[in-house]
Amino acid sequence: MKSIETEDIQMRILMLNGSPRPNGNTFLALSEIGKQLKEEGIDYEIFQIGGAPIRDCLGCGKCTENGCVFTDDRVNEFIAKAKDADGFVFGTPVYYAHPSGRILSFLDRAFYSGSGAFRFKPGAAVAVARRGGTTASFDCLNKYFGISQMPVIGSTYWNNVHGAAPGEAAFDAEGLQTMRNLARNLAWMLKCFEAGKKSGISLPETEKGNRTNYIR
Repeated sequence: MKSIETEDIQMRILMLNGSPRPNGNTFLALSEIGKQLKEEGIDYEIFQIGGAPIRDCLGCGKCTENGCVFTDDRVNEFIAKAKDADGFVFGTPVYYAHPSGRILSFLDRAFYSGSGAFRFKPGAAVAVARRGGTTASFDCLNKYFGISQMPVIGSTYWNNVHGAAPGEAAFDAEGLQTMRNLARNLAWMLKCFEAGKKSGISLPETEKGNRTNYIR
């Protein structure tokens, strides 16, 4: 992936297509974000989860410096790319009013075994549906950002696009407008972060040590 130089810095967004359909409506929504990012001088990549089986996280605690102990899918490849990315957009189709099971399994393992790759980087979630369940799916994906010290990017509406058959999302004018404004906001935040670094503003300190279980 070639980076675009923007005001003497190079910034890249890693997007994740949580649909098994590589060119469906979720991809269309992410591509609309990508086109606007290009206009803002930001490079991007759309990472395809694809249709191959994806393991759930087993909570085995055997994560390595390279990521998850399981190596028969693309989770560790994604973590490696995430380390070099400046921000993220996770897109999902809506199934039974929640994100696809595959993106949840994928992100559970990516964040559990590679959380450092995401910390303090902005993230956005996008949900695509025929009709309902988008806001519930949107809320679910935002949970990954909130626990990982990631600023969350919003838009002029919730980050949702509607369409059933592949390509129908192209007719959701407001949904695509929301995607473009999301891209503008994401690019603006990245540039603000970079300006802050140049001004000597460091990342915040993280307090650790207190873990209170409900049952002790």
